Amino acid sequence: MAIPRARLASLLLHFRSRGPKLLPQPFSPSSSSSSSAHGLFPSPWPTPSTGGAWRRAFHDGRPRGPLWRSKKLIGKEALFAIQGLKRFKGDEEKLADFVRRYVARLLKADKLAVLGELERQEEVDLAVKMFRIIQKEDWYKPDIYMYKDVIIALAKCKKMEEAMVIWGNMRDENLFPDSQTYAEVIRGFLRYGSPSDAMNIYEDMKKSPDPPEELPFRVLLKGLLPHPLLRNRVKQDFEELFPERHIYDPPEEIFGMH
Repeated sequence: MAIPRARLASLLLHFRSRGPKLLPQPFSPSSSSSSSAHGLFPSPWPTPSTGGAWRRAFHDGRPRGPLWRSKKLIGKEALFAIQGLKRFKGDEEKLADFVRRYVARLLKADKLAVLGELERQEEVDLAVKMFRIIQKEDWYKPDIYMYKDVIIALAKCKKMEEAMVIWGNMRDENLFPDSQTYAEVIRGFLRYGSPSDAMNIYEDMKKSPDPPEELPFRVLLKGLLPHPLLRNRVKQDFEELFPERHIYDPPEEIFGMH
């Protein structure tokens, strides 16, 4: 059906009176307020017409940096060795055969990588076995940091007897641990419910040639709250070594309530 001439003329006059609408432009910090308001400059965002590629302006949740690179640091043979050790850890015969055929022939870097990954996964029994394998290598030299990682891994899993065996081997090689190792072993014995063993480690720490640090003292002061006599001994040593540091005391000791 044809539109009458008068109706068509009125529609054209209506649209011309309204004028064209300006589409809002995205805000650009580099452009002035007057120019962006009137749309004199093109949009700063890439469009298909400009040939630019779209870049995400937010984090898409994918891991960054070391989380991806850490897997690349472990070779395929080391990963195969880790999987095999975990698969046969319940069968001593198969485990020994796997160690002889595959683990023993790994390169130095791969063996160290296997040890570190087993410690990270808290496969502490396998980590100790791997540590013993490394100790038999011709290139092995006593390393305090290697001992430290094994001892801390055992202490965190409350395997204090095994930790003390490694501790004894370390002391036999005339190596002293650092303050973090002392703190973790002391914390492990306190969790294990053996404050006397924690005090033995504390006495060993006092013989260390390295200067004392606060961390092991504070672990003891907190863990020995149920044992005031032992705590007072540690507290006196702490006040002598760190006279400007503050010690938290429970209300019973502050107000003399016994």
